[in-house]
Amino acid sequence: MNSLPLPELMSADRQHVWHPYAAMPNNLPMFAVKSAQGVYLELEDGRQLVDGVSSWWTCIHGYNHPRLNQAAQEQMGKMAHVMFGGLTHQPAVQLAQKLVAMTPEPLQNVFFSDSGSVSVEVAMKLAVQYWHNRGEPKKHKFLTIRKGYHGDTFATMSVCDPVGGMHHLFGDRLVPQFFAEAPQIPFQGSWDDSDITSFEQLLIAHRDDIAAAIFEPIVQNAGGMRFYHPEYLRRAKQLCEEHGILLILDEIATGFGRSGELFACEHAGISPDIMCVGKALTGGFMSLAATLTTTHISETFAQGEAGVFMHGPTFMGNPLACAVALENLTLLESYDWQGTVKRIEAQLHRELEPCRALTAVKDVRVLGAIGVVELHEPVDMAIVQPRLVEQGVWLRPFGKLLYTMPPYIIQSKELSMITDGIYQVIASISRTQE
Repeated sequence: MNSLPLPELMSADRQHVWHPYAAMPNNLPMFAVKSAQGVYLELEDGRQLVDGVSSWWTCIHGYNHPRLNQAAQEQMGKMAHVMFGGLTHQPAVQLAQKLVAMTPEPLQNVFFSDSGSVSVEVAMKLAVQYWHNRGEPKKHKFLTIRKGYHGDTFATMSVCDPVGGMHHLFGDRLVPQFFAEAPQIPFQGSWDDSDITSFEQLLIAHRDDIAAAIFEPIVQNAGGMRFYHPEYLRRAKQLCEEHGILLILDEIATGFGRSGELFACEHAGISPDIMCVGKALTGGFMSLAATLTTTHISETFAQGEAGVFMHGPTFMGNPLACAVALENLTLLESYDWQGTVKRIEAQLHRELEPCRALTAVKDVRVLGAIGVVELHEPVDMAIVQPRLVEQGVWLRPFGKLLYTMPPYIIQSKELSMITDGIYQVIASISRTQE
């Protein structure tokens, strides 16, 4: 493939390419990446940036990792893709075994899909069809909590925050769901039963209509990078069991160690009926997601009206993606990932805390390999993004948040570049507000 000169590349991009959460033409700053290695992005103009968000939280082992590359090359020599209907293959079966072994009991069955949003769609369809199989079709609604985010497709949008989320423009076109107040007690706060009251009241009032409760465990990610108390999760699980409601946990962003536990629900010592995973599943190599459930749930489908689960993505169980995911998870298990995340967490605490003294800052919070600085006012992307690049780091702020979720392979010096970049940019914002 012949490369375009940089001015021609950027011109063609603005003319033809529609980027996520952007208009056409896109007037926000855009930076062309030439290559990526380790934790660095090399731009077409020669600059190198430390990637502080792991390409939207996926590249936990950085870019161009030799083990992932080798897994892909070996699989491409056999087959890059084959349909999953009526066929199976080694990468998918072994990856399913790996996921069952890694996730909490009693999750036993794995349904593969192409993206996180689709894995949540699958989870919601599983819950609705499960109750239909059991002769209770009235149970088809969902209970969730405000400040959450679960994807951009229509079913997933219906369980995202209806007011402060990204999808309020579609509100009158979405299936109405039940929204409890967002948890308020922080991760290390003192528990108070009043925090679960809204959830409990809605669950009891509508238990005959609710198929499942669905939310992100411990960390609400794109809804505001909020960390809440593990007891909330324990109580929600208990309430769901008491009232015959399934529990779906969206571990797409938190899965595979990001919060300090392998899965965020393990902070509370509980397991869901259905779990969604994605993002870091392949180490950012390519898109793949999965929905896991229990044997109890899956065995109802053969007895239901349809006799099967009515879903089947074309690229489901893609061999190339499964082979890379299997190697990525094997790599994760090969070293002390938990110690690595604790090291990152300690450094983020130490180096982001000074931001709290800046006038533009409302809060600073850290959990696992997640560091968040919340401002009083929304970030001006047209100004902040180029300033971060000038600092030699790549971050993708949103709303009032500057945050980092770096690759696990990051070294202390590189992480300091990220935290210093955040501080310097917020300091400049603070000076303009004084």
